[in-house]
Amino acid sequence: MKIAIITSPNQWFVPYAKKLHKKLDGSVLFYSHEDIKESFDIMFILSYHKIISQNFLDKNKKNIVVHASDLPKGKGWAPMFWQILEDKKDIIFTMFEASNGVDNGDIYMKDTLKLNGYELNSELRDKQATFILEMCEKFLSNYKQYKTPLKQAGKENFYKRRGPQDSELDIEKSIRKQFNLLRIVDNENYPAFFEIDGHRYKLLIQDMELKNEINK
Repeated sequence: MKIAIITSPNQWFVPYAKKLHKKLDGSVLFYSHEDIKESFDIMFILSYHKIISQNFLDKNKKNIVVHASDLPKGKGWAPMFWQILEDKKDIIFTMFEASNGVDNGDIYMKDTLKLNGYELNSELRDKQATFILEMCEKFLSNYKQYKTPLKQAGKENFYKRRGPQDSELDIEKSIRKQFNLLRIVDNENYPAFFEIDGHRYKLLIQDMELKNEINK
């Protein structure tokens, strides 16, 4: 079985794509679909940000995406983070066939990532990516069980793309009420901030217990 993995370069998922590549003997790792000239039995499209034409998808037997929501619910951007803001701890991930539509392909499998409610951004990313890799391996190990996808059913909804402005804290609300927002902010790329009397301040968050463990 010919297997390929494609992910966007210079972004957080790259180390995990490399890890999956090493685990799957004979697989090939790409950073742009435009560089791919051959066909594959399975193309894992993971955290990839370019639009892929149907002509390209048609070359492969299966083009597989993993999305962190219970499709057709939660289509769109940053679904896991939006659900954390909704105070959810059990996040359903959907593995589906890529298509030209927005997260509307036929479904191969669903599985649930259970969070403890205290993870911060880096730990959330690690759990998300590790779970995606586990689902990919599970699919391959149980190929006969999952190879035939099912149509999506139910009412759909969409999450919008998050930007730096979405990390703003409300100075009139308590930290507890805004803790889920603090959990998902990125201290470097989109840190938490607040404004008071026309002045803007950045607020960084760090798990002190985790830092102490690293420094031991």
